[in-house]
Amino acid sequence: MADGDRVAAVVVTYDALPWIEQCLESLAGVETVVVDNGSSDGTVAFVRERFPDVRLVESENRGLGAGWNLGLRETTSAYALLLNADAWLVAGGLDRLVAFADTRPRAAVVGPRLLNPDGTLQRSVRGYPTVWRLATEYLFLRKLAPGSSALNAFYGGGFDHDQTREVEVVMGACMLLRRAAVEEVGYCDEDYFLFSEETDWCFRFHEAGWEVVFYPGAECTHVRGASHSGRLYRENLRGHLLFLTKHRGPKVAERARRLLLASLRLRGLLFRGDRGRAYRDGAAWLASGDAATLVRR
Repeated sequence: MADGDRVAAVVVTYDALPWIEQCLESLAGVETVVVDNGSSDGTVAFVRERFPDVRLVESENRGLGAGWNLGLRETTSAYALLLNADAWLVAGGLDRLVAFADTRPRAAVVGPRLLNPDGTLQRSVRGYPTVWRLATEYLFLRKLAPGSSALNAFYGGGFDHDQTREVEVVMGACMLLRRAAVEEVGYCDEDYFLFSEETDWCFRFHEAGWEVVFYPGAECTHVRGASHSGRLYRENLRGHLLFLTKHRGPKVAERARRLLLASLRLRGLLFRGDRGRAYRDGAAWLASGDAATLVRR
């Protein structure tokens, strides 16, 4: 396992009982901080009893990024691993991440290859949101040419997950951070509650001249969506608008809001059941104000 003086792990939990044991077992021997965002399912008591060496910090739920920041401030190591409570490292994964990061001194973030619980690939490379990229996703344009980078850049369609490469964004389920980069660029933006916080952070690292690197030589299993079960669809939409407001300006964000509104109204007509209701609820929220209003919590 990686040198304990050089790397620490931060895990943010919220009603995490189904997966937290496997997550923390994969971090055995590593300095680990668990930040609990107000769990009510017994997560805190379980971690305290089953993993007495883990440092447990209880906090009100101010979002994933705020939890990351709190955990980072509890550690001083050169590297920090941010690991979802519904994710666990494949054996040797942390050692490989740290060894690789040592060879890339300008890498602020290194993301491993993510796997679904059945061992299949979980695509984890992302692009920054733009109005065009949102259109390719929310209007299903990407389905016209699944391998096209022009139509699939938002979710990394066609990206070779067997290749080490600098990318725009890696999914925040598992990220190795270089503390020197965090100290230069700043902590995660706590205006995001859930979704797009890693996108914003990766963008800020890039803007400051740091790299974000996808490294398939290390692997991590991730139960996608387990922490929220799709219940926070509005936060996903808000994350897009907040990123565009911050980095592209309010006019671009407002164009994106109108695009998303039209696309979700269409989706709400096309889909039934819970999925259709989620789209209609999202459209109603988008119609309730302009982008500048909606990004304010």
